[in-house]
Parts: sequence; structure tokens; C-alpha cells
Amino acid sequence: MSTLEFSETEQAPFPEERPADLTVAGGDWDTVVEAAGETSDERVVVNMGPQHPSTHGVLRLILELEGETVTEARCGIGYLHTGIEKNLEYRNWTQAVTFVTRMDYLAPFANEVAYCLAVEKLLGITDEVPERASVIRVLLMELNRISSHLVCIATGGMEIGALTVMTIGFRERELVLDLFEFITGLRMNHAYIRPGGVARDLPEGTQQRIAEFVKIMRGRLSDYDDLCTTNRIFSARTRDVGYLDLAGCMALGVTGPILRATGLPHDLRKSQPYCGYENYEFEVATSDSCDAYGRFLVRLEEMKQSLSIVEQCLDLLRPGPVMVADRKIAWPAQLSVRADGLGNDLEYVRQIMGESMESLIHHFKLVTEGFRVREGQAYVGVESPRGELGVHAVSDGGTRPYRVHLRDPSFVNLQAVPAMCEGGMVADVIAAIASIDPVMGGADR
Repeated sequence: MSTLEFSETEQAPFPEERPADLTVAGGDWDTVVEAAGETSDERVVVNMGPQHPSTHGVLRLILELEGETVTEARCGIGYLHTGIEKNLEYRNWTQAVTFVTRMDYLAPFANEVAYCLAVEKLLGITDEVPERASVIRVLLMELNRISSHLVCIATGGMEIGALTVMTIGFRERELVLDLFEFITGLRMNHAYIRPGGVARDLPEGTQQRIAEFVKIMRGRLSDYDDLCTTNRIFSARTRDVGYLDLAGCMALGVTGPILRATGLPHDLRKSQPYCGYENYEFEVATSDSCDAYGRFLVRLEEMKQSLSIVEQCLDLLRPGPVMVADRKIAWPAQLSVRADGLGNDLEYVRQIMGESMESLIHHFKLVTEGFRVREGQAYVGVESPRGELGVHAVSDGGTRPYRVHLRDPSFVNLQAVPAMCEGGMVADVIAAIASIDPVMGGADR
């Protein structure tokens, strides 16, 4: 085959120094190809989830693996999005409670209290909430902290193969949900905390039932020590797994048991007391291991402290009102628990329907239109089982929220997934996610 030759005046169709081929993003393809050639053949991208178990139902993880080592981890959220924050703009201030209770569905009372405290701050009635109502709020939040931590420990145990931990965790949680059903009429999504107080007083026999639960729970907490803290397999699967130190927590805004597992005793119940937490004696549980094992120990100790707070609540309960005296704000109905759940007391219905036209008008005006909240904005944070749960509420002076935005700890804490997982083994990703304890209803609100 002859070789083509060109004269000095002719230009070769393919000069030796041709322009670089560029990618769509403006990068040099030659550089990309060279980098790809240096990349190990074992590096692959894997989707983990969304599924239950492992990624808690609706959390998708995009993992880049080299062998069994995680080189990059990203979270894909939004699969459970329900537009709760936007829906609040189309309901009155009291009706909004039925939405916020559904965000972190493992800690509904924390959601309700945080929102109601923000509304009460806007109304300027924070100091007018009856003492009995505040004690009931604390009582329910601490019982809820126990039930939430039980789910975390139970599901975390299941995801690393400790099925007995799963069994006993849900066994105790059922006892707490039975108490919630007895008090509010519902096991979840209660809408029991209302702006100005609570929906109804504790039914007769509540204190005795709670006291019996505390006694049972104190004895059964030792089961977790026996099954987990001294178990070699549990220790091997959680120690030095999902490591995140104090500097990492501060940089990412991580709060709750993850932060306290670094040794920092930060707890809003102590640093910024609300609902009278300054009147309760309890210790802030901490650990210094910065790993999944330390977070387990923190949650275990927090349940013990919550039992102590619950006992103090029973001692502090005094007869009295459970809703503010201002009838223009207080929920008008007298509620009771019946066979079909929580509803209007029959005596109350008889009174407004057959005895007082003024009471009937007042009832329907507050139920349908609601009360007006002065123009302004307020932020309130509470210590939920997962960390700081903040509510930023804005009012334009009307009967509905102008805007409500929530700082949910599950959403913020999920930022720690890359820091916890990258450089570790793919099998440890599950234990790391379980130690974060994300609830996607809060992340995808």
C-alpha cells in the first residue's frame, strides 16, 4: 500500500496537534479516558434500597464500591414526600397538629409539642399554659422517647442478625403504645397536644397503669445489657463502625444521641428547657466512642433516665385545667375516648345541640375557622429522640399559618452518611444507618 505524501503547500487533513475533544461539561475526553484506565476494574456503583430492612423503608443509598470497600456514599431521599409543610398553609392553627404528628411517626408527641410551643409563642400565651398540661406533655414525650429508642434498638439488632433484640424491643414498645391508646384513643398520629394545652385530661387509672409499666420496664432494660453490651458478635458489628467524632458532628449540624456519643452532653432539655424540664432531675447520657456501639449505649441510658422523669411526672401531677382559660383560643369540644376512638363527649354534644345556641356558634366557629394569631414569626426547638427538632412558624395575622418550616433531625443527621460509611466495608453501612436512626417521614416532610 502506498504512503500518501503532501507537498509543503498542502495541509494534511489530520494534523498531528489536533484540538482536544471536549465532553458536554467542557472536560477533556482524553483526561477522562486516562483516569478511567487507572481506575480499578472492581469499582462499581450499587443501589442499596429503598427497602426494609437495611435502609429503613424509603431511603436510597448510592454506593460506589471497590471490592467490599465503600469509596463514595450518597443518600437519595424524597420517596415518602407528603408535602406536610405546604399542607399546613391550608388548615387552621389547630388542625395543623393532625399533620405535624405524622412527620416523625415514631415520635409524634415531640412533633406536636414543638409545633404547639411555636404557636403559643406567637400568641404570647407560653406562661398561661396550665401546669398540669405541661406535666402531661413531658410525661408523653418521655414515654415516646422510650418507645422510639426501642424501635431503633430493635430494628438495628435485626439488621445485624440479632433477631432476639428485635423481638424484645417490640414487646416493650407494645406496652407503651397501649398506654398511648388508653390516654389519647390512638396508638399513633394522636393530635393530642393542642395549642394552649392538651385535648383532654388523663383518663381515670392512667397513673396506676404508667406506674406498673415503669416497674416492668426497669426490670426488662437489663435484658438489653445481657443480650447486647456483653455480646461479642454485637460488639464486633458495632464498635468502630459509623465513626463520627465531635468535629464532624459540629460541621454537619448533627444532634441527638449521635452527638452525645462523642462525649458532648448537649441536650435542649437542659440547655434550653421547655415545658418545665428545669424542674426535673435527670442526667444527660453520653459516651466517648463516637461509633454505633456508643450510640446504642446512649439510647439505653436515655431510656433509664426517661423512666426517672416519668416517675417525677406522676409525682408532679396536680388536679387542674389542661387548657388555657381563654375560650377564644381553647379547643371548644369536650373530648372522650369511646369505642370508636377519640371524639366529642356525649354530654357536650347534648349541651351545644339542645341547650345553648351561643355555645354551638362558638364551637363551629373555632372548629371551622379557628383563632387568629398575631403577625410575626417564632422558632422553638425541642429534644426529640433523634436530636433537635425545630419549628419556625410565620403568621400574617390570619387563622392559618402563613409558613411553617421544620428542622427535622433525621434530615440533618443523614448528611453524616458519607462521613460514617466512606472507607468502611459495605456490610458496615447497615449498622451505621441503624445507628443514625432516621425516620423518613421527618426527612421527607
